[in-house]
Amino acid sequence: MNPILTSILLGLTAAAANVFGGAVIVQKNWDRSYLRYFVALGAGFMLATALVEMVPESLALAGRNGALLLLAGYLLVHFFEHTITPHFHYGEETHSDEYLHSHRRVSVLFGLMIHAFFDGIAITAGFLISSWLGWIIFLAIFLHKIPEGFTVTSVMLASGLSKTRSWFASVMLALATIAGVLTMAIGQHAVSYGLPVAAGVTIYVAASDLIPEVNREPGVKMALVVFIGVAALFVLDRLVHLH
Repeated sequence: MNPILTSILLGLTAAAANVFGGAVIVQKNWDRSYLRYFVALGAGFMLATALVEMVPESLALAGRNGALLLLAGYLLVHFFEHTITPHFHYGEETHSDEYLHSHRRVSVLFGLMIHAFFDGIAITAGFLISSWLGWIIFLAIFLHKIPEGFTVTSVMLASGLSKTRSWFASVMLALATIAGVLTMAIGQHAVSYGLPVAAGVTIYVAASDLIPEVNREPGVKMALVVFIGVAALFVLDRLVHLH
């Protein structure tokens, strides 16, 4: 299948996961306990994908500039999350007093839309390089998309918005993901820039956003799920190369 068409279809799938995550939080009768396993599994798989697959490809494409672009991607998210965006965590937000001012909820949404946009960039950039890289990046991104939609909708609810308006925030993340896919599809010539920056963003999301959430959980169960996520990448790699 054409890599651009595949990217668009999988970008829509990842975007749908955002929307589903938002629907989970507004439907109070749905069980949400399983979402923490997505966070842990996604953290391990994303971190392994970024370091083992995306970083080497980025350096091969852009050399020393690739390393600088990786750092730029990491610092871009760090900047938005620690200057413009107030502190938030992946999961159900219950501290409504922190989000009473509208600019706080808007800044959280904007920060997560930055993540989502580069998710789309990463998916398309991966498929432009190889089918394997595209699929593995898609899986890494898909695993954290449901918790991401869950998180943004939860923050909106905590800020006092209605269920419908809160859920629409997850739709905004979905649209940002699709925008990233289309941006990279249009600017295919810039893949040597897009992949390294997206890799830096992915490392940040995995190591600085998701892993701390795993560390908040008592016991070793969730930590072991992270290792399962890491191991899954190597198992998939082995299976693919056996064929």
